[in-house]
Amino acid sequence: MPQHGSQSKKEEARVKYEKEEMERLEIQRIENEKLQKLEAKDLERRNEELEELYLLEACFPEAEKLKRDDRFLSQWKHYIQCDGSPDPSIAQEMNTFITLWKEEANETLEEVIEKSKLVLNLIEKLKLILLETPPYDLQRKNIIQYQGSILELQELLHLKFNRATEILLRQASTLADLDSGNMEKVIQDENVTLYIWANLKKNPRHRSIRFSETQTGFEIPRMLATSDIALRLLHTHYDHVTPLSPVLTPSQEHVSLVTDFVKEEVKSVQTAVSKDLQEENKQQENESNSVHEEETKAEEQGDVEEQTCPVQEEPETTKYEMEMKLLSQTVSAAQELLLENACEKPYFLEEDEVDLCQFTTLGGVYHLDILELPPQCKPMKGWMIVEILKEGLQKYTYPPETTEDLETENVFPPIEVMLEVHENVIFFENPMVARWDAEGKHWKTDGISNVSYKSEERLITFNLETFCPVTLIQDAHINMPFQSWELIPLDVNKVLLTVTTVFTELQIQIKENLCMLASIKVNNKKHSSILEEKWMTPVSFIIALKNAGLNIFPTGHSHLYVVINYKHPSVEVKAYRQMALLSSAFAFCWSKWNTVCDSKKTIFQVREHLLKEESIQNPNWTLLMFSGDRAQSLKINESSDAFSEALKEETEFHSTLYHMVKDFASQEAMREVRRSNCQFVDSVCHMLLSTRLLSYS
Repeated sequence: MPQHGSQSKKEEARVKYEKEEMERLEIQRIENEKLQKLEAKDLERRNEELEELYLLEACFPEAEKLKRDDRFLSQWKHYIQCDGSPDPSIAQEMNTFITLWKEEANETLEEVIEKSKLVLNLIEKLKLILLETPPYDLQRKNIIQYQGSILELQELLHLKFNRATEILLRQASTLADLDSGNMEKVIQDENVTLYIWANLKKNPRHRSIRFSETQTGFEIPRMLATSDIALRLLHTHYDHVTPLSPVLTPSQEHVSLVTDFVKEEVKSVQTAVSKDLQEENKQQENESNSVHEEETKAEEQGDVEEQTCPVQEEPETTKYEMEMKLLSQTVSAAQELLLENACEKPYFLEEDEVDLCQFTTLGGVYHLDILELPPQCKPMKGWMIVEILKEGLQKYTYPPETTEDLETENVFPPIEVMLEVHENVIFFENPMVARWDAEGKHWKTDGISNVSYKSEERLITFNLETFCPVTLIQDAHINMPFQSWELIPLDVNKVLLTVTTVFTELQIQIKENLCMLASIKVNNKKHSSILEEKWMTPVSFIIALKNAGLNIFPTGHSHLYVVINYKHPSVEVKAYRQMALLSSAFAFCWSKWNTVCDSKKTIFQVREHLLKEESIQNPNWTLLMFSGDRAQSLKINESSDAFSEALKEETEFHSTLYHMVKDFASQEAMREVRRSNCQFVDSVCHMLLSTRLLSYS
């Protein structure tokens, strides 16, 4: 009897299991049918949605056309100003400027510093041309020309500082301090700070040098204290020592793809234009045959003019359409190029060489020189007599090249250097010191010891074996990967991008074709920056943030140094372009699930955000998954326990983000999107492409 009861229970369990399995399969079949219908519906309207998106994305070539027009306009404005400064993009004008400045002699340090403002402005303009011009519009000869002009200006500026230093040192005896008997001079400007000390008394006990009202100075060995020398510290707030970064250029494969597209477009447009002209001519002939013979000659001419007007307009319209199509292709290719990852490091590193793909120089360059004191001016019968050395300003070699087998470290001890760190630069960790190796043309970390940094006083102290240019370096990826990000509309054609990292929170405002640092927090405390409230173009803004130590902009090599959540470039580009299109009426936000899905899908949160709405304490975000070709709302939310790609109830698949949000958006929100300024959309997209939030969060 017990055995019979046991079998009965097993039978009941089997029947129950089979029933549940059949119900599960039936539910799954219904779900699959439903999904198939939704996929078929998505496929059916795909072309229509992509065509509408193409029309909306016409804002990108329009914005690029405006940028081109602005470049031509600035050249014209410069031409009609006639202020004597050269146009940096014209080689002849730059060559004339450089040649004339080379010929100017006996310039004082103050005069050189004043002239340097124009020179630095020209260098900045040339760098901006190289960075702002789309890679496909840059010719190789132009890149060589602009970089050549930059290098010539940098070298000439430093040469001028050397010559002006020599002129000052010839007068050292007349400028000597009454107490010490030595000369000391500090010249400060927005771009450079110059410290010069001339050893006139050669007092062996005067080995500690501090420049008045500063913490900058040196501890020199006895040998230098008794020598005819001068010490110069030229702190340039810019870096003209590090080799120029290579200009981002497309590969031959990319160039050929764009070139083929251009050829096909030109051919198709020419065919279309010729057909239109033939049809217009036929129509014109038919209409002219029907004109009554008794009509006056004047009326006939009037009719001909009326008929020929559309013939002239049509080719112009088609020509514009072709130009915008080509621009659209160029812009898309340039955007994808921004997200291209390098396969390996660009060069082999020597021992102790600084990897400039991993580290960045900050706060400019400190040019440290020990100089031979030139012959001093001597008064004679109301005249000042001075001996001018033919070889000019000479460097004093320390330690000497021939040491006759002496223990160099004991006889020629290192020099202690104390430097003030530039106030406008942020170091999130203690800075490292690097010296310039003139022979190898790179920064190195050897020959430097006993580095000590006082963050409150912003003072760094270290020992240097021999004087040479030094700089402070920081890990370029210290703020990567990001912890979170958010993009929220603020006003008409104005958004706020917030990026949170381990050390800092940056808030960036974007409007029209400009960006601004709205606020910055360092270690959860408000931090003031010289960049706050300053509107700049996106490229200039990115350069300024990097120079301030606030680098949140990955390069093609960054993935070699940062653990990233890699997303396919084509998916990223499409996501950023469509997020930018929607940014005037929709807020976007980071999602933890973006790290779970594969590289061909991105996940983020979105919600409608109209300006008239009051700020919501706990806003209702929608979780979207986008693969570049398909967008869908997810059933899960940010607080769900497990990841699932299941479609949210009562939602559909769409081919674009635009049509996906359109399903749950108000008409007013969609009107705001369609009214967005093309330059604003382009600027938002550029900032998203430059930060790569979907891969680096």
